[in-house]
Amino acid sequence: MRRLLNVSRIQLVNVPVMLGLPLLVLGLAFLTNLAIFAMISDSAQASEPVSGALMSIYFVLLSVHLQTMTQVFPFAAGLSVTRRTFFGATTLVVLGQSLLYGVLLTLLKLIEAGTDGWGLGMRFFGIPFLVRDNPLLQLLIYTAPFLLLSFIGVWVGLVFKRWGQLGVYTVVISTGLLGVLFAFLATWRGWWGSVGAFFVEQSPLALLFAYPLGLAVVFAAAGYLTIRRAIP
Repeated sequence: MRRLLNVSRIQLVNVPVMLGLPLLVLGLAFLTNLAIFAMISDSAQASEPVSGALMSIYFVLLSVHLQTMTQVFPFAAGLSVTRRTFFGATTLVVLGQSLLYGVLLTLLKLIEAGTDGWGLGMRFFGIPFLVRDNPLLQLLIYTAPFLLLSFIGVWVGLVFKRWGQLGVYTVVISTGLLGVLFAFLATWRGWWGSVGAFFVEQSPLALLFAYPLGLAVVFAAAGYLTIRRAIP
């Protein structure tokens, strides 16, 4: 464990990027939306406008951990850090960072609710389909997608280290083709009603926590298997 903690500190050397960049993007998105909603009419504010810009921090975290594997991993390997140790340290960082941001978003959501949407009726952190009355459930719902996007970034970064741009293009194109194939089959077989019913029938905790957490475990396992063959 001490070894893992020591290696995890390597990833935290560039704190402004690792921890600060997602918060910077989130802060800019929040201020931009705040300025926009402050200028709209009172009638528009009465409808409780909702912003989807909260999702920006999740995708920035994906890019941050993609860089972890493409930039920090080769540096750590040069210091004789084993692949297994580096992946374990990365997992610790992902868990800690996801929980930290989950707590932060939960607190900001509570502040937003207590200030009636920052005095403007704006919903930035309290997006309707994400909102839960139980703070613990709210924390879980905010945290699980961080885990999922982080491990996707880790895996894609490792694919790049192992197979280069061709590997990344193959993953992207294959994912797109699978999406198109599914859409074709769903239209041909008339599955769209069942697909919609599946999502509607799921509990918010299952849809926003359990499934993202399960997928995060899948991508973490894929990352662990890929790093064994990745070229530092």
